[in-house]
Amino acid sequence: MKKNIKNIKIAFASLLILSISSCDEFLSEVPDNRTQIDTPEKISELLVNAYPQASYMDFAETMSDNVGDGELGSVSVKNRQSYNWEMHDETNVDSEANYWDGCYRAIAHANQALKSIEQLGNPANLNPQKGEALLARAYAHFMLVTFWSNRYNPATAETDLGVPYVTEPETQLLKNYKRNSVKEVFDFIQKDLEEGLPYVTNNYKEPKFHFNKDAAKAFASRFYLVKGDWDKVLEVSEGLGSKPVGKLKDYLTLSSLAPDIQFIEYAKSSYAANLLVASPNTLIGRSASGSNFYLSDEKQTEIFRVQTNPFNKTWLFDFYSYNSSRTLFTPKFEEYFKYTNLTANIGIPYAGVVLLSNDEFYLNRIEALVMKGRITEANTELEYFLGTRTSGYNAATDKLTEARITTLYPVIANEFTPYYTMTPLQTSYVKAIAEARRRDFVHEGLRWLDVKRFNIVVDHATFGLPTNTLVKDDKRRALQVPLSASNYGIEKNPR
Repeated sequence: MKKNIKNIKIAFASLLILSISSCDEFLSEVPDNRTQIDTPEKISELLVNAYPQASYMDFAETMSDNVGDGELGSVSVKNRQSYNWEMHDETNVDSEANYWDGCYRAIAHANQALKSIEQLGNPANLNPQKGEALLARAYAHFMLVTFWSNRYNPATAETDLGVPYVTEPETQLLKNYKRNSVKEVFDFIQKDLEEGLPYVTNNYKEPKFHFNKDAAKAFASRFYLVKGDWDKVLEVSEGLGSKPVGKLKDYLTLSSLAPDIQFIEYAKSSYAANLLVASPNTLIGRSASGSNFYLSDEKQTEIFRVQTNPFNKTWLFDFYSYNSSRTLFTPKFEEYFKYTNLTANIGIPYAGVVLLSNDEFYLNRIEALVMKGRITEANTELEYFLGTRTSGYNAATDKLTEARITTLYPVIANEFTPYYTMTPLQTSYVKAIAEARRRDFVHEGLRWLDVKRFNIVVDHATFGLPTNTLVKDDKRRALQVPLSASNYGIEKNPR
């Protein structure tokens, strides 16, 4: 009997040892099929998703003064809510919440890349990936704070609500985040930008889909322009020169093409003017035919009429319409529809969009020259820029003068009110540059950035209803935090 008990004890001990050994082997393995980001190649692949796979362009454009009521009779809920600066009820494609989520998903990928680089010992051969991750993280946070916070103003930035600046990979299912102040967010953006800028490279198979050197500098110029750091804008834009021949959009060629070709050509990565190109999930290519609040005939005339051209010539921008000119569009967005089920005829729409370009970069530079008081240089560069957008432009005879600028863009009391002061002459030139930016990036949402930065009043008229006015410092200039975030503790914007 004792022998049997002894044998049982030995067998149990052996089983226990085997169990512990098996347990150790089990615990030493990854408990799921996740990929281990432990090689330079895997980090590079991860960074493909460090850019928002969502678009802000449709809702940002609709909030601006570029749109009017097309009186089409059918209005989508999102289109109406954006036009009235109301929070979107929907969270699907092209909604505010969708872009918020898209930015934070991009940030999560950038953070994981940075963490993996750190775990590999921060080797010098991973500096390009590190630079790209830092720039991508800075860009996504900049766009978030641009839409969901008050405009940057150093006098109030310490107390204004910013957005959560996330710097660590997601390791908790429902982690609580607090909103940093606008000042803190801008400080973090600047830190990431300035740390990453020296590391970025052009050594990509398709550099226009990554933060290459020029794209990084163009983003830096946008950031420093908002901060009012004119010297930094000029520093990063030195490489453009006073006349960036061959680096701006060739509207003379574009305008000679059929509209179906222009759709494809506008966002091509092969164009020197396009610095950062993306293909987000978006229906923006259908907005021209389906949005009631869009570039109306009245707005198109206001922005693009001959009288706005300083050389008294027509602009090289083509416009078309799907509805007898109630709303108009210039071809920019070619949709690619990826079928997920051919039988059911369902799938996911994408469109090529330009996130950063030499055209914006150059205008940022010219504005910085104006704010530094270098008006003669600014005038020369603005003349060149406007000439590339003018039909029949003759550099020998078509001249831009201060008198022409002040006549076309007179100072109107309390119209442009940035946080800094401007002389009357600076104001006229800044208005001219803002209008040039407005024309170039119609449909792309960049006008909203100037509406916020300069605190421009916007009137939105709707047929049969009172005009809705976005007054200066209106609380609606900061989008309301999505419910998916506020329900988990993110503080809402005041209303």
